[in-house]
Amino acid sequence: MAGGGFVAQGGGKKYEGGVTPFVIMTCLVAAMGGLIFGYDIGISGGVTSMNAFLEKFFPSVYKKETETHHENMYCKFESHLLQLFTSSLYVAALVASFLASMSVPVYLSEMAPAQLRGALNIGFQMAITLGILAANLINYGTAKIKGGWGWRVSLALAAVPAIMIIVGSLFLPDTPNSILERGHPEKAKAMLRKIRGTDNVEYEFQDLVEASEAAKRVQNPWRNIMQPKYRPQLVICTLVPFFQQLTGINVIMFYAPVLFKTLGFGDDASLMSAVITGVVNVLATLVSVYCADKFGRRALFLQGGAQMIICQVLVGIMIATTFGTTGVGKLSGGEANFVLSLICLYVAAFAWSWGPLGWLVPSEICSLEIRSAGQAINVCVNMFFTFVIGQFFLSMLCHMKFGLFLFFAGFVILMTLFVFFFLPETKNVPIEEMNRLWKAHWFWGQYIPDEGVSGGHPFGDQSA
Repeated sequence: MAGGGFVAQGGGKKYEGGVTPFVIMTCLVAAMGGLIFGYDIGISGGVTSMNAFLEKFFPSVYKKETETHHENMYCKFESHLLQLFTSSLYVAALVASFLASMSVPVYLSEMAPAQLRGALNIGFQMAITLGILAANLINYGTAKIKGGWGWRVSLALAAVPAIMIIVGSLFLPDTPNSILERGHPEKAKAMLRKIRGTDNVEYEFQDLVEASEAAKRVQNPWRNIMQPKYRPQLVICTLVPFFQQLTGINVIMFYAPVLFKTLGFGDDASLMSAVITGVVNVLATLVSVYCADKFGRRALFLQGGAQMIICQVLVGIMIATTFGTTGVGKLSGGEANFVLSLICLYVAAFAWSWGPLGWLVPSEICSLEIRSAGQAINVCVNMFFTFVIGQFFLSMLCHMKFGLFLFFAGFVILMTLFVFFFLPETKNVPIEEMNRLWKAHWFWGQYIPDEGVSGGHPFGDQSA
């Protein structure tokens, strides 16, 4: 052990201290911000599959659903107004992202020690998956309420996670980074000691001070992130959320009951299938909590991408052979179960790779002077394409038919290649030392000036 509070490891620094109960509790409370996000994602698809809701608000869709026996299965739910009901939430989130929306991943990254930053940050994604599962279970129950008013209960219960967030936020402490930025170094050091569980925090605190001073010299993080030396952060904070949505995951998360009804599942079966995918989503996210800091981000990205490609291609083939281009047909019981299994495998792959890592990686690669701009870009791009997918999926399904699943598979191929060539491993690298990682990369190194890299040698060979 080196004196002063850090252990030299692999050319980098491993600061003293560990995960304290205080850190775990604050990260759990902060991660609850994902609950309402997940609940809203999950609740809309179930509500829009309930006949009573469709009859009241979307009678034309209800008529196609209940009165036409030979309707093109690809187009039976197509309605721009119905899609707007699902996607409108993300327009509001897009506007809010320019101010502060979705600051939870950054908060978690700043509170967590570097060696466990992945596991604790993924708590946000875990909360999202729990919110989706809760919504699926509630939809399954409220759909059975006699009188057809169960959809009202489903929508009203969105107030519960909102209240939890409001109450929990009252007890959250500021991060040392935030306290330091506001000019209170002693309070920042005291908070760092508290969250690390040790008094020996001098070296980590000094790195925070240096990063904070560098940030103060930069008046405009938006102008700064456009500089060539921050090109890797700008590109990754833009492309990772773009690719995350173009996996097609929100086709499943938004419209799972609608999609399963389109494929010929009954009302109860479609809602139960959504519950099954929700359970898979939660369990697979736990895999990421364990593996992100053990095997690294790249391994999960690449494995998850390969598994998603296979599943999407097979689902497209199954739908093509059953419904063809006319949209008339019906899956047998065995075929339906096979498609459900493929969708579950696809959801599992996303849940331990692009789901949590799509939030984690952009939140951990930006140094303090560009962190607010980088995270705003990440969230803005994410919300915009979440809106696009929510707004146009049912129309895309109607026009592209089974080819839609192959369309998303093509994007998964592109994003997997992007990770292979352009995303270095960020596991165990302190946020304040990310520049050395970029400098060592075969492509991004050309953008990083030598004076932008702190002392010591880079983190080994980080090339693809």
